Amino acid sequence: MNFLDNILFAIILAIGIGYFAINIKKLIRNINLGRDINRKDYPSERWKNMFMVALGQSKMVKRPIAGILHIIVYAGFVIINIEVIEIIIDGLFGTHRVLSFLGSLYNVLIGSFEVLAVLVLVAVFIFWIRRNTIKLARFASSDLKGAPKNDANYILYFEVVLMSLFLVMNAADFHLQNLGIGHYNQVGSFPISQYIAPLFNGMSEDLVIIIERAAWWLHIVGILIFLNYLYFSKHLHILLAFPNTFYADLNAKGKLDNLESVTNEVKLMMDPNADPFAAPTDTSAVPAKFGASDVQDLNWVQLLNAYSCTECGRCTSSCPANQTGKKLSPRKIMMDTRDRLEEVGKNIDLNKGVFVDDGKSLLNDYISTEELWACTSCNACVEECPINISPLSIIIDMRRYLVMEQSAAPNELNNVMTNIENNGAPWQYNQMDRLNWSSEA
Repeated sequence: MNFLDNILFAIILAIGIGYFAINIKKLIRNINLGRDINRKDYPSERWKNMFMVALGQSKMVKRPIAGILHIIVYAGFVIINIEVIEIIIDGLFGTHRVLSFLGSLYNVLIGSFEVLAVLVLVAVFIFWIRRNTIKLARFASSDLKGAPKNDANYILYFEVVLMSLFLVMNAADFHLQNLGIGHYNQVGSFPISQYIAPLFNGMSEDLVIIIERAAWWLHIVGILIFLNYLYFSKHLHILLAFPNTFYADLNAKGKLDNLESVTNEVKLMMDPNADPFAAPTDTSAVPAKFGASDVQDLNWVQLLNAYSCTECGRCTSSCPANQTGKKLSPRKIMMDTRDRLEEVGKNIDLNKGVFVDDGKSLLNDYISTEELWACTSCNACVEECPINISPLSIIIDMRRYLVMEQSAAPNELNNVMTNIENNGAPWQYNQMDRLNWSSEA
């Protein structure tokens, strides 16, 4: 590799990493649009949660076929890309297989990379069949029509191309090593690509070198393209699964948080020493908004959840409301939240860092009231999510807005609340008549 190749490689690497950094900066900005919430408590439990769920993928294997295949793809893709370190060093300094000084360890690494590459190809092929031929119900849902379905397939094609280029690169390298050409020294172990290498028999040395170099360049450029595609893809969870599980809610799943403003008001009402006619201490404070109608009203963990969603559909396939034909899909709740957040982010970009009201909101423009009220609050979606996302928390906050800001609860719920207010119970009976049933024969 000559001097110009090193410069070209450095430029491509800088562009790829630079564009990725710009998008990550936008991602962090968008997540921070949410309300603040304290998720720094119980650090040891949070670290354990992250290692077990994100790294160990303990919840993935609840569905063993998909879980095991996902672990293969995840492990293969991450471990194989350790070789990217070597590729970057070779590309910047003009060396070739610079880590070969590791000797037998290097042989083990390259050999294991190749085995994993084949396993990834097999797993990806099965994933493609599940999505496009068998068409499992959770992949054939209307939630995934259009761009989401295409995105899932693009990722599978990406992985096939990258793994194939890796094996072709090694096969051509192995062939040139056997011929003793130039700097292609006898290093590495090639348990898979050695069976591809015979395809190069009879080709000219120059052509094989061109194939090896082309596969090398396409492999690293493909990785950089994939890296930057992550921001626009559901596969952003490759990066965000770790913080998402770390900052997940550690409370029991049936426990709902109380609005601080309401809690303070109740405490004031129950304080015998409080003056109910006292003026507020901070007259300039903006009255607290009850619940959420748009993404800025959600907390930053909920927005992180939206970006972390894998669109796997486990939540929706376990949702009793969805199973009985209701419009609700927890997966769609997360996808809509992310889409609206992206729209808000683009609005800020276009208006030099300031959000200009666009007349839209998450409520009604993306998520309908029918979807929100179909939820039974059973937490099945939270239990099933492989990375501890909580669609329910978003649903509850949006319901709070409907009830407390718009008085727009369904009639059935309004009747219950009226009865509680008047009778101290959900039933439409006077308190004095509540025990009449006991005297009935």
